[in-house]
Amino acid sequence: MTRIIQSALAAGTVALALSGTASAQNWQASPSYGETYLSSGFTPDPHSVRLSAGGSIRAQDRFSDCRGYIADAPDYRLQYSAGSLPLYLNVDSDTDTTLVVNGPDGRWYCDDDGADEALNPLLYWSNPPSGQYDIWVGTYSSGRSAPATLFISELGEQTEQGSYNGGYNNGGGYNGGGYGVDISAPAEFGNVTLNGGYLPDPWTRNVTAGGNLRADDAVNSSCRGYISSNPSVELNYNGSGSLYIYTTGDADTVLAINRPDGSWVCNDDGASGVNAGLEFNGNSGGVYDIYVGTYGSDRRNVTLNVSEIEMGY
Repeated sequence: MTRIIQSALAAGTVALALSGTASAQNWQASPSYGETYLSSGFTPDPHSVRLSAGGSIRAQDRFSDCRGYIADAPDYRLQYSAGSLPLYLNVDSDTDTTLVVNGPDGRWYCDDDGADEALNPLLYWSNPPSGQYDIWVGTYSSGRSAPATLFISELGEQTEQGSYNGGYNNGGGYNGGGYGVDISAPAEFGNVTLNGGYLPDPWTRNVTAGGNLRADDAVNSSCRGYISSNPSVELNYNGSGSLYIYTTGDADTVLAINRPDGSWVCNDDGASGVNAGLEFNGNSGGVYDIYVGTYGSDRRNVTLNVSEIEMGY
């Protein structure tokens, strides 16, 4: 587990730049946890994404100097417009994680333990190119699927503790929404726009549910479970019929949703079994900030579903 330094890049860059492409590594596939468009000077900084690290592909088999196990499709995609600031990509996790990135220049960058936080990776560009960054978050050991947070920043390395503190941001201002939630913050698993009659139905996205905020404190006393500060997904719905938002998986989940009119609604077991589900009828168009939580304090991998037809099971 060695920090990999690429001397061809600016001093301090923790990366290995590799020419060529990975055999069968599908950087063109849709990212599992969404994508974002950021321009230099973006706020809030950092942009964070919760995801499940790991996969079945041994990175070293694709790139001799890389480490860990990754998925075939990218975990996340960054479309970045560079300026005069550096760019940092790092991961915070309780598990030993790695990073593999296909940059806008077509080169591959890898890191294992480059972050100051033990066993976490970091990649740094002092003069980042503009364009598309396809990002894989791996686990050092095989057979592991670990909760992790990917941070994108122009300020430096980020951690869960360094990003949020009791519902207040690093500048000392309150994050808004409920106590500790910030509906204006970037959605951890991306944004989606759906028009009425969209296909396929349901629309689905894999998310990591849960967080360190109690929903009854963060939103209102009628809510249950634990959620994160950022929305899990932001949905812009351009339709007017019935809308069903629900989870599927083997975890006991909760939903907290900020509706287009600014009001909050929560649910615990409204879908099948211990899955959460909410139904919206008539004049349902607008922006929904969706928080997928867990009834207990642990984080779990589940699927978020949005349908115009029914609460699927």
